[in-house]
Formats: sequence, C-alpha cells, structure tokens
Amino acid sequence: MKRRFLLKASATTIASSLLLLQHNIAAAQPVDVEVGLIAPLSGPYARQGYFMLKGAELAIEHINSSGGIKALNGAKLKLVSSDAAESIEKAKSTAQRLVAEHPKMVGMTGAWLSSFTLAVSEVTERAGLPLVTHSFADQITARGFKYVFQTSPTASSMARNALPAILSVAKSVGREPKTVSAVLDNTASPTGFMKGLHDDKVFAKTGLDLKLEEVFTPPLSDAGSVVQKIRATRPDLLLLLPASTPDFKLILDRLNEVGMGSQRLPMVANGAHTASSDLLKIIGKDKLEGIFSIVGNWAAKGQEKVIADFKKKTGEPWMPQDAVSTYGDMWLFKESLEQAGSVDREKIAAALRNLKNKDNVARFYSGNTMTFDDAGRRTGAEPMVLQWQDGVPQVVYPLEAATAKARWPKS
Repeated sequence: MKRRFLLKASATTIASSLLLLQHNIAAAQPVDVEVGLIAPLSGPYARQGYFMLKGAELAIEHINSSGGIKALNGAKLKLVSSDAAESIEKAKSTAQRLVAEHPKMVGMTGAWLSSFTLAVSEVTERAGLPLVTHSFADQITARGFKYVFQTSPTASSMARNALPAILSVAKSVGREPKTVSAVLDNTASPTGFMKGLHDDKVFAKTGLDLKLEEVFTPPLSDAGSVVQKIRATRPDLLLLLPASTPDFKLILDRLNEVGMGSQRLPMVANGAHTASSDLLKIIGKDKLEGIFSIVGNWAAKGQEKVIADFKKKTGEPWMPQDAVSTYGDMWLFKESLEQAGSVDREKIAAALRNLKNKDNVARFYSGNTMTFDDAGRRTGAEPMVLQWQDGVPQVVYPLEAATAKARWPKS
C-alpha cells in the first residue's frame, strides 16, 4: 500500500513538473508582434497600395531573418494588411475593423491618399495606436493628435521648396517662366499643395503670374474642358496635380492631342504615382519625357541591397517612394519596439517621439533625418524632385542626391 502511494505521488510530481516545464517553455516562446498596414489595394489607387504592401513585406522579411525584435526575445513582426479601397468612408470603416479585430496590434502605417489618412488617423488616435504615414497633407499633423507621426515633408513645405528649385533649373538653362496654370483635384494633398503656394506667397516671390487654378472632383470622365482652359491661358509652366493615375493620364493624353505635350510645355506633377513604372506602360516614355515630379521620398544612395532585393522579388524596374517609405516604416517600428522593450502602445509612441539610434532608420527617408517635433512631423524632411528622362524618373534635386542633370523643354 505504501509503495503504491509513493509511486502515485511520484507520478503526480513528475506530471506536475512536466506541465510546469511546458508552461515555462511556452512562456519563453516569443509571440508574434502585429503591425498594421492600411492601403488602397483595390480601386484607382491600388498600384500605390501594392507598392506599400510589397515594401512592408520585404522589410519584415529582412527584420525577421536578422533576428526579429531582440528586446522581446527575438519576437517576429507579423504584418496585418487591409484594403482602404477607393473612398474615405471605406478607408475609415476598414481602420475601425482592423483596430477591433487586432487589439494586440502595436502600430499601423498607411493610408497613402491624404484624405484617407485624415479619416484613418481619427480611428487610430481614439485607440491610442501609433500611426506612421508618408501622406503629405498639413492637416494630418495639425490637429494636436498624440499618436500620428508624419515621415514625409508636408504639402505646403513641398510647394514652398520644390517649385523655386524647379524655377532655378529653368534659369540655369536660360529660361524664365512668367506665367503658370494649375490643374488639381479636390483631395487633401493637391489642395494642400496649392494652399502652401498661396499661404507662402510663392507665386509672388518667384515672379510667377497664376493664370488658372482649375479644381475638379475625381474621377474625370473627360478632360476636354480642363485642357481647353489650359490652352486659353497659354502658360509658360503647368502644375499638373491630380492624385490618381487615371486622371493624370486622361489630361496628359488630351494635352498631347492638342500639341501641348511635356516636350513643348514644361510640367510639374506632385506625388510618387506620377513617377510610377505603370505610367511608362500606359502613357509611354515620349509623353512623359521632361515632366518633373515632386516626391517626398525616393530610393537613394546607400539603399542598393534593398533596391536589388525589391526588384528581384517584384520584377519592378525601380523602387518608388511608397515602397521605400513603407519599408522604412517597418524598421521604424522595429527600432521603437527595441527601445520600448514592450508591446505597450503608449511606450512605443514614447519611443517614436524620443528615438535613439536614429541612423538605423533615417537612411530610408529624404534628408536622412529621424526626429519628430511635438506635432508629430519629421524634422528635416525635404522634398525631392524627379524628372522623366529617357523612360526613367531621375533625381535632379537636391543636387547632392541627383542622379542626372535636369533638362528643360526646348520650346
């Protein structure tokens, strides 16, 4: 009887020890850390959303293969992506669903179109969820939000700095535009760009006479009336600012039909979609030749391996702004998690505001800076100017980052 009791007690002790060991092993296993991406993966802005998704996926692959989050026992990053689709309402409802279904998500990046980001950020702010975005609109970080971090130059700063840079290019080749016309849609980024030009009196300071400011509601069904107004003003320079590729193509095609293509009329576009490889396929290099594109970021010197990996995985001819910035965003969250040593959202937001080892992530953003001011704007963020040359968007400004010398239309 006593022997049976001792055997039974020993078996119970062993079983308890095994359970405890299993529990300890499970507790020691790092848990995946969820990071969200909300981007337009369908609809007219889907191509830009695709680049964001591929940039994020590549970064997470690189982060996880290099040891994950070391401060969290090597925990791996896990991307949770969702489609913002084609409207503000859908973007906001998608954000609400994503936040509700993933309560352990530590941060989010998105949502490309500034109008979408304004709506999505209301949701993430209420949830105390850090949101990193490369959308341009000034309003994004002008509302006193605590959990929004804007890595791009704002629309107004892009307008203030980039247009004078383009005019200096014109003067360097003996041209001096006197008149300008502008065509834009009524979404947040283009209107913010124009507001920056007006607020900072850029037209007056540069001696440009604004002849036309045509604002339309996207999508355009026909560009005929828009182009007629441009023809009537006969500008020396055209600001072509639609936020969607189909509208951009529609207007550009009609301009070429009436003999006002980019090789005759200097054009300035705004946003990475205007330097997309898709434009090369659907518009052709001749119609794109010479167009300037103002962007908040672009693949640059020092990113050669990342660019090569991106091109190999996607088959794309180059790595555009949306992929580079979102790639950087994942590393930004990785660095914040390392410094917070926690998945607590408040601690991660605090780490973002007081980021150390900035060089680890600064190289993925224009200006090579990574410090946020009290509003959540990245200090030192500056625009880059590209120009379509022989079927490739080349960096022509700032000069220290230039991969080609700017050209100006001959007539």
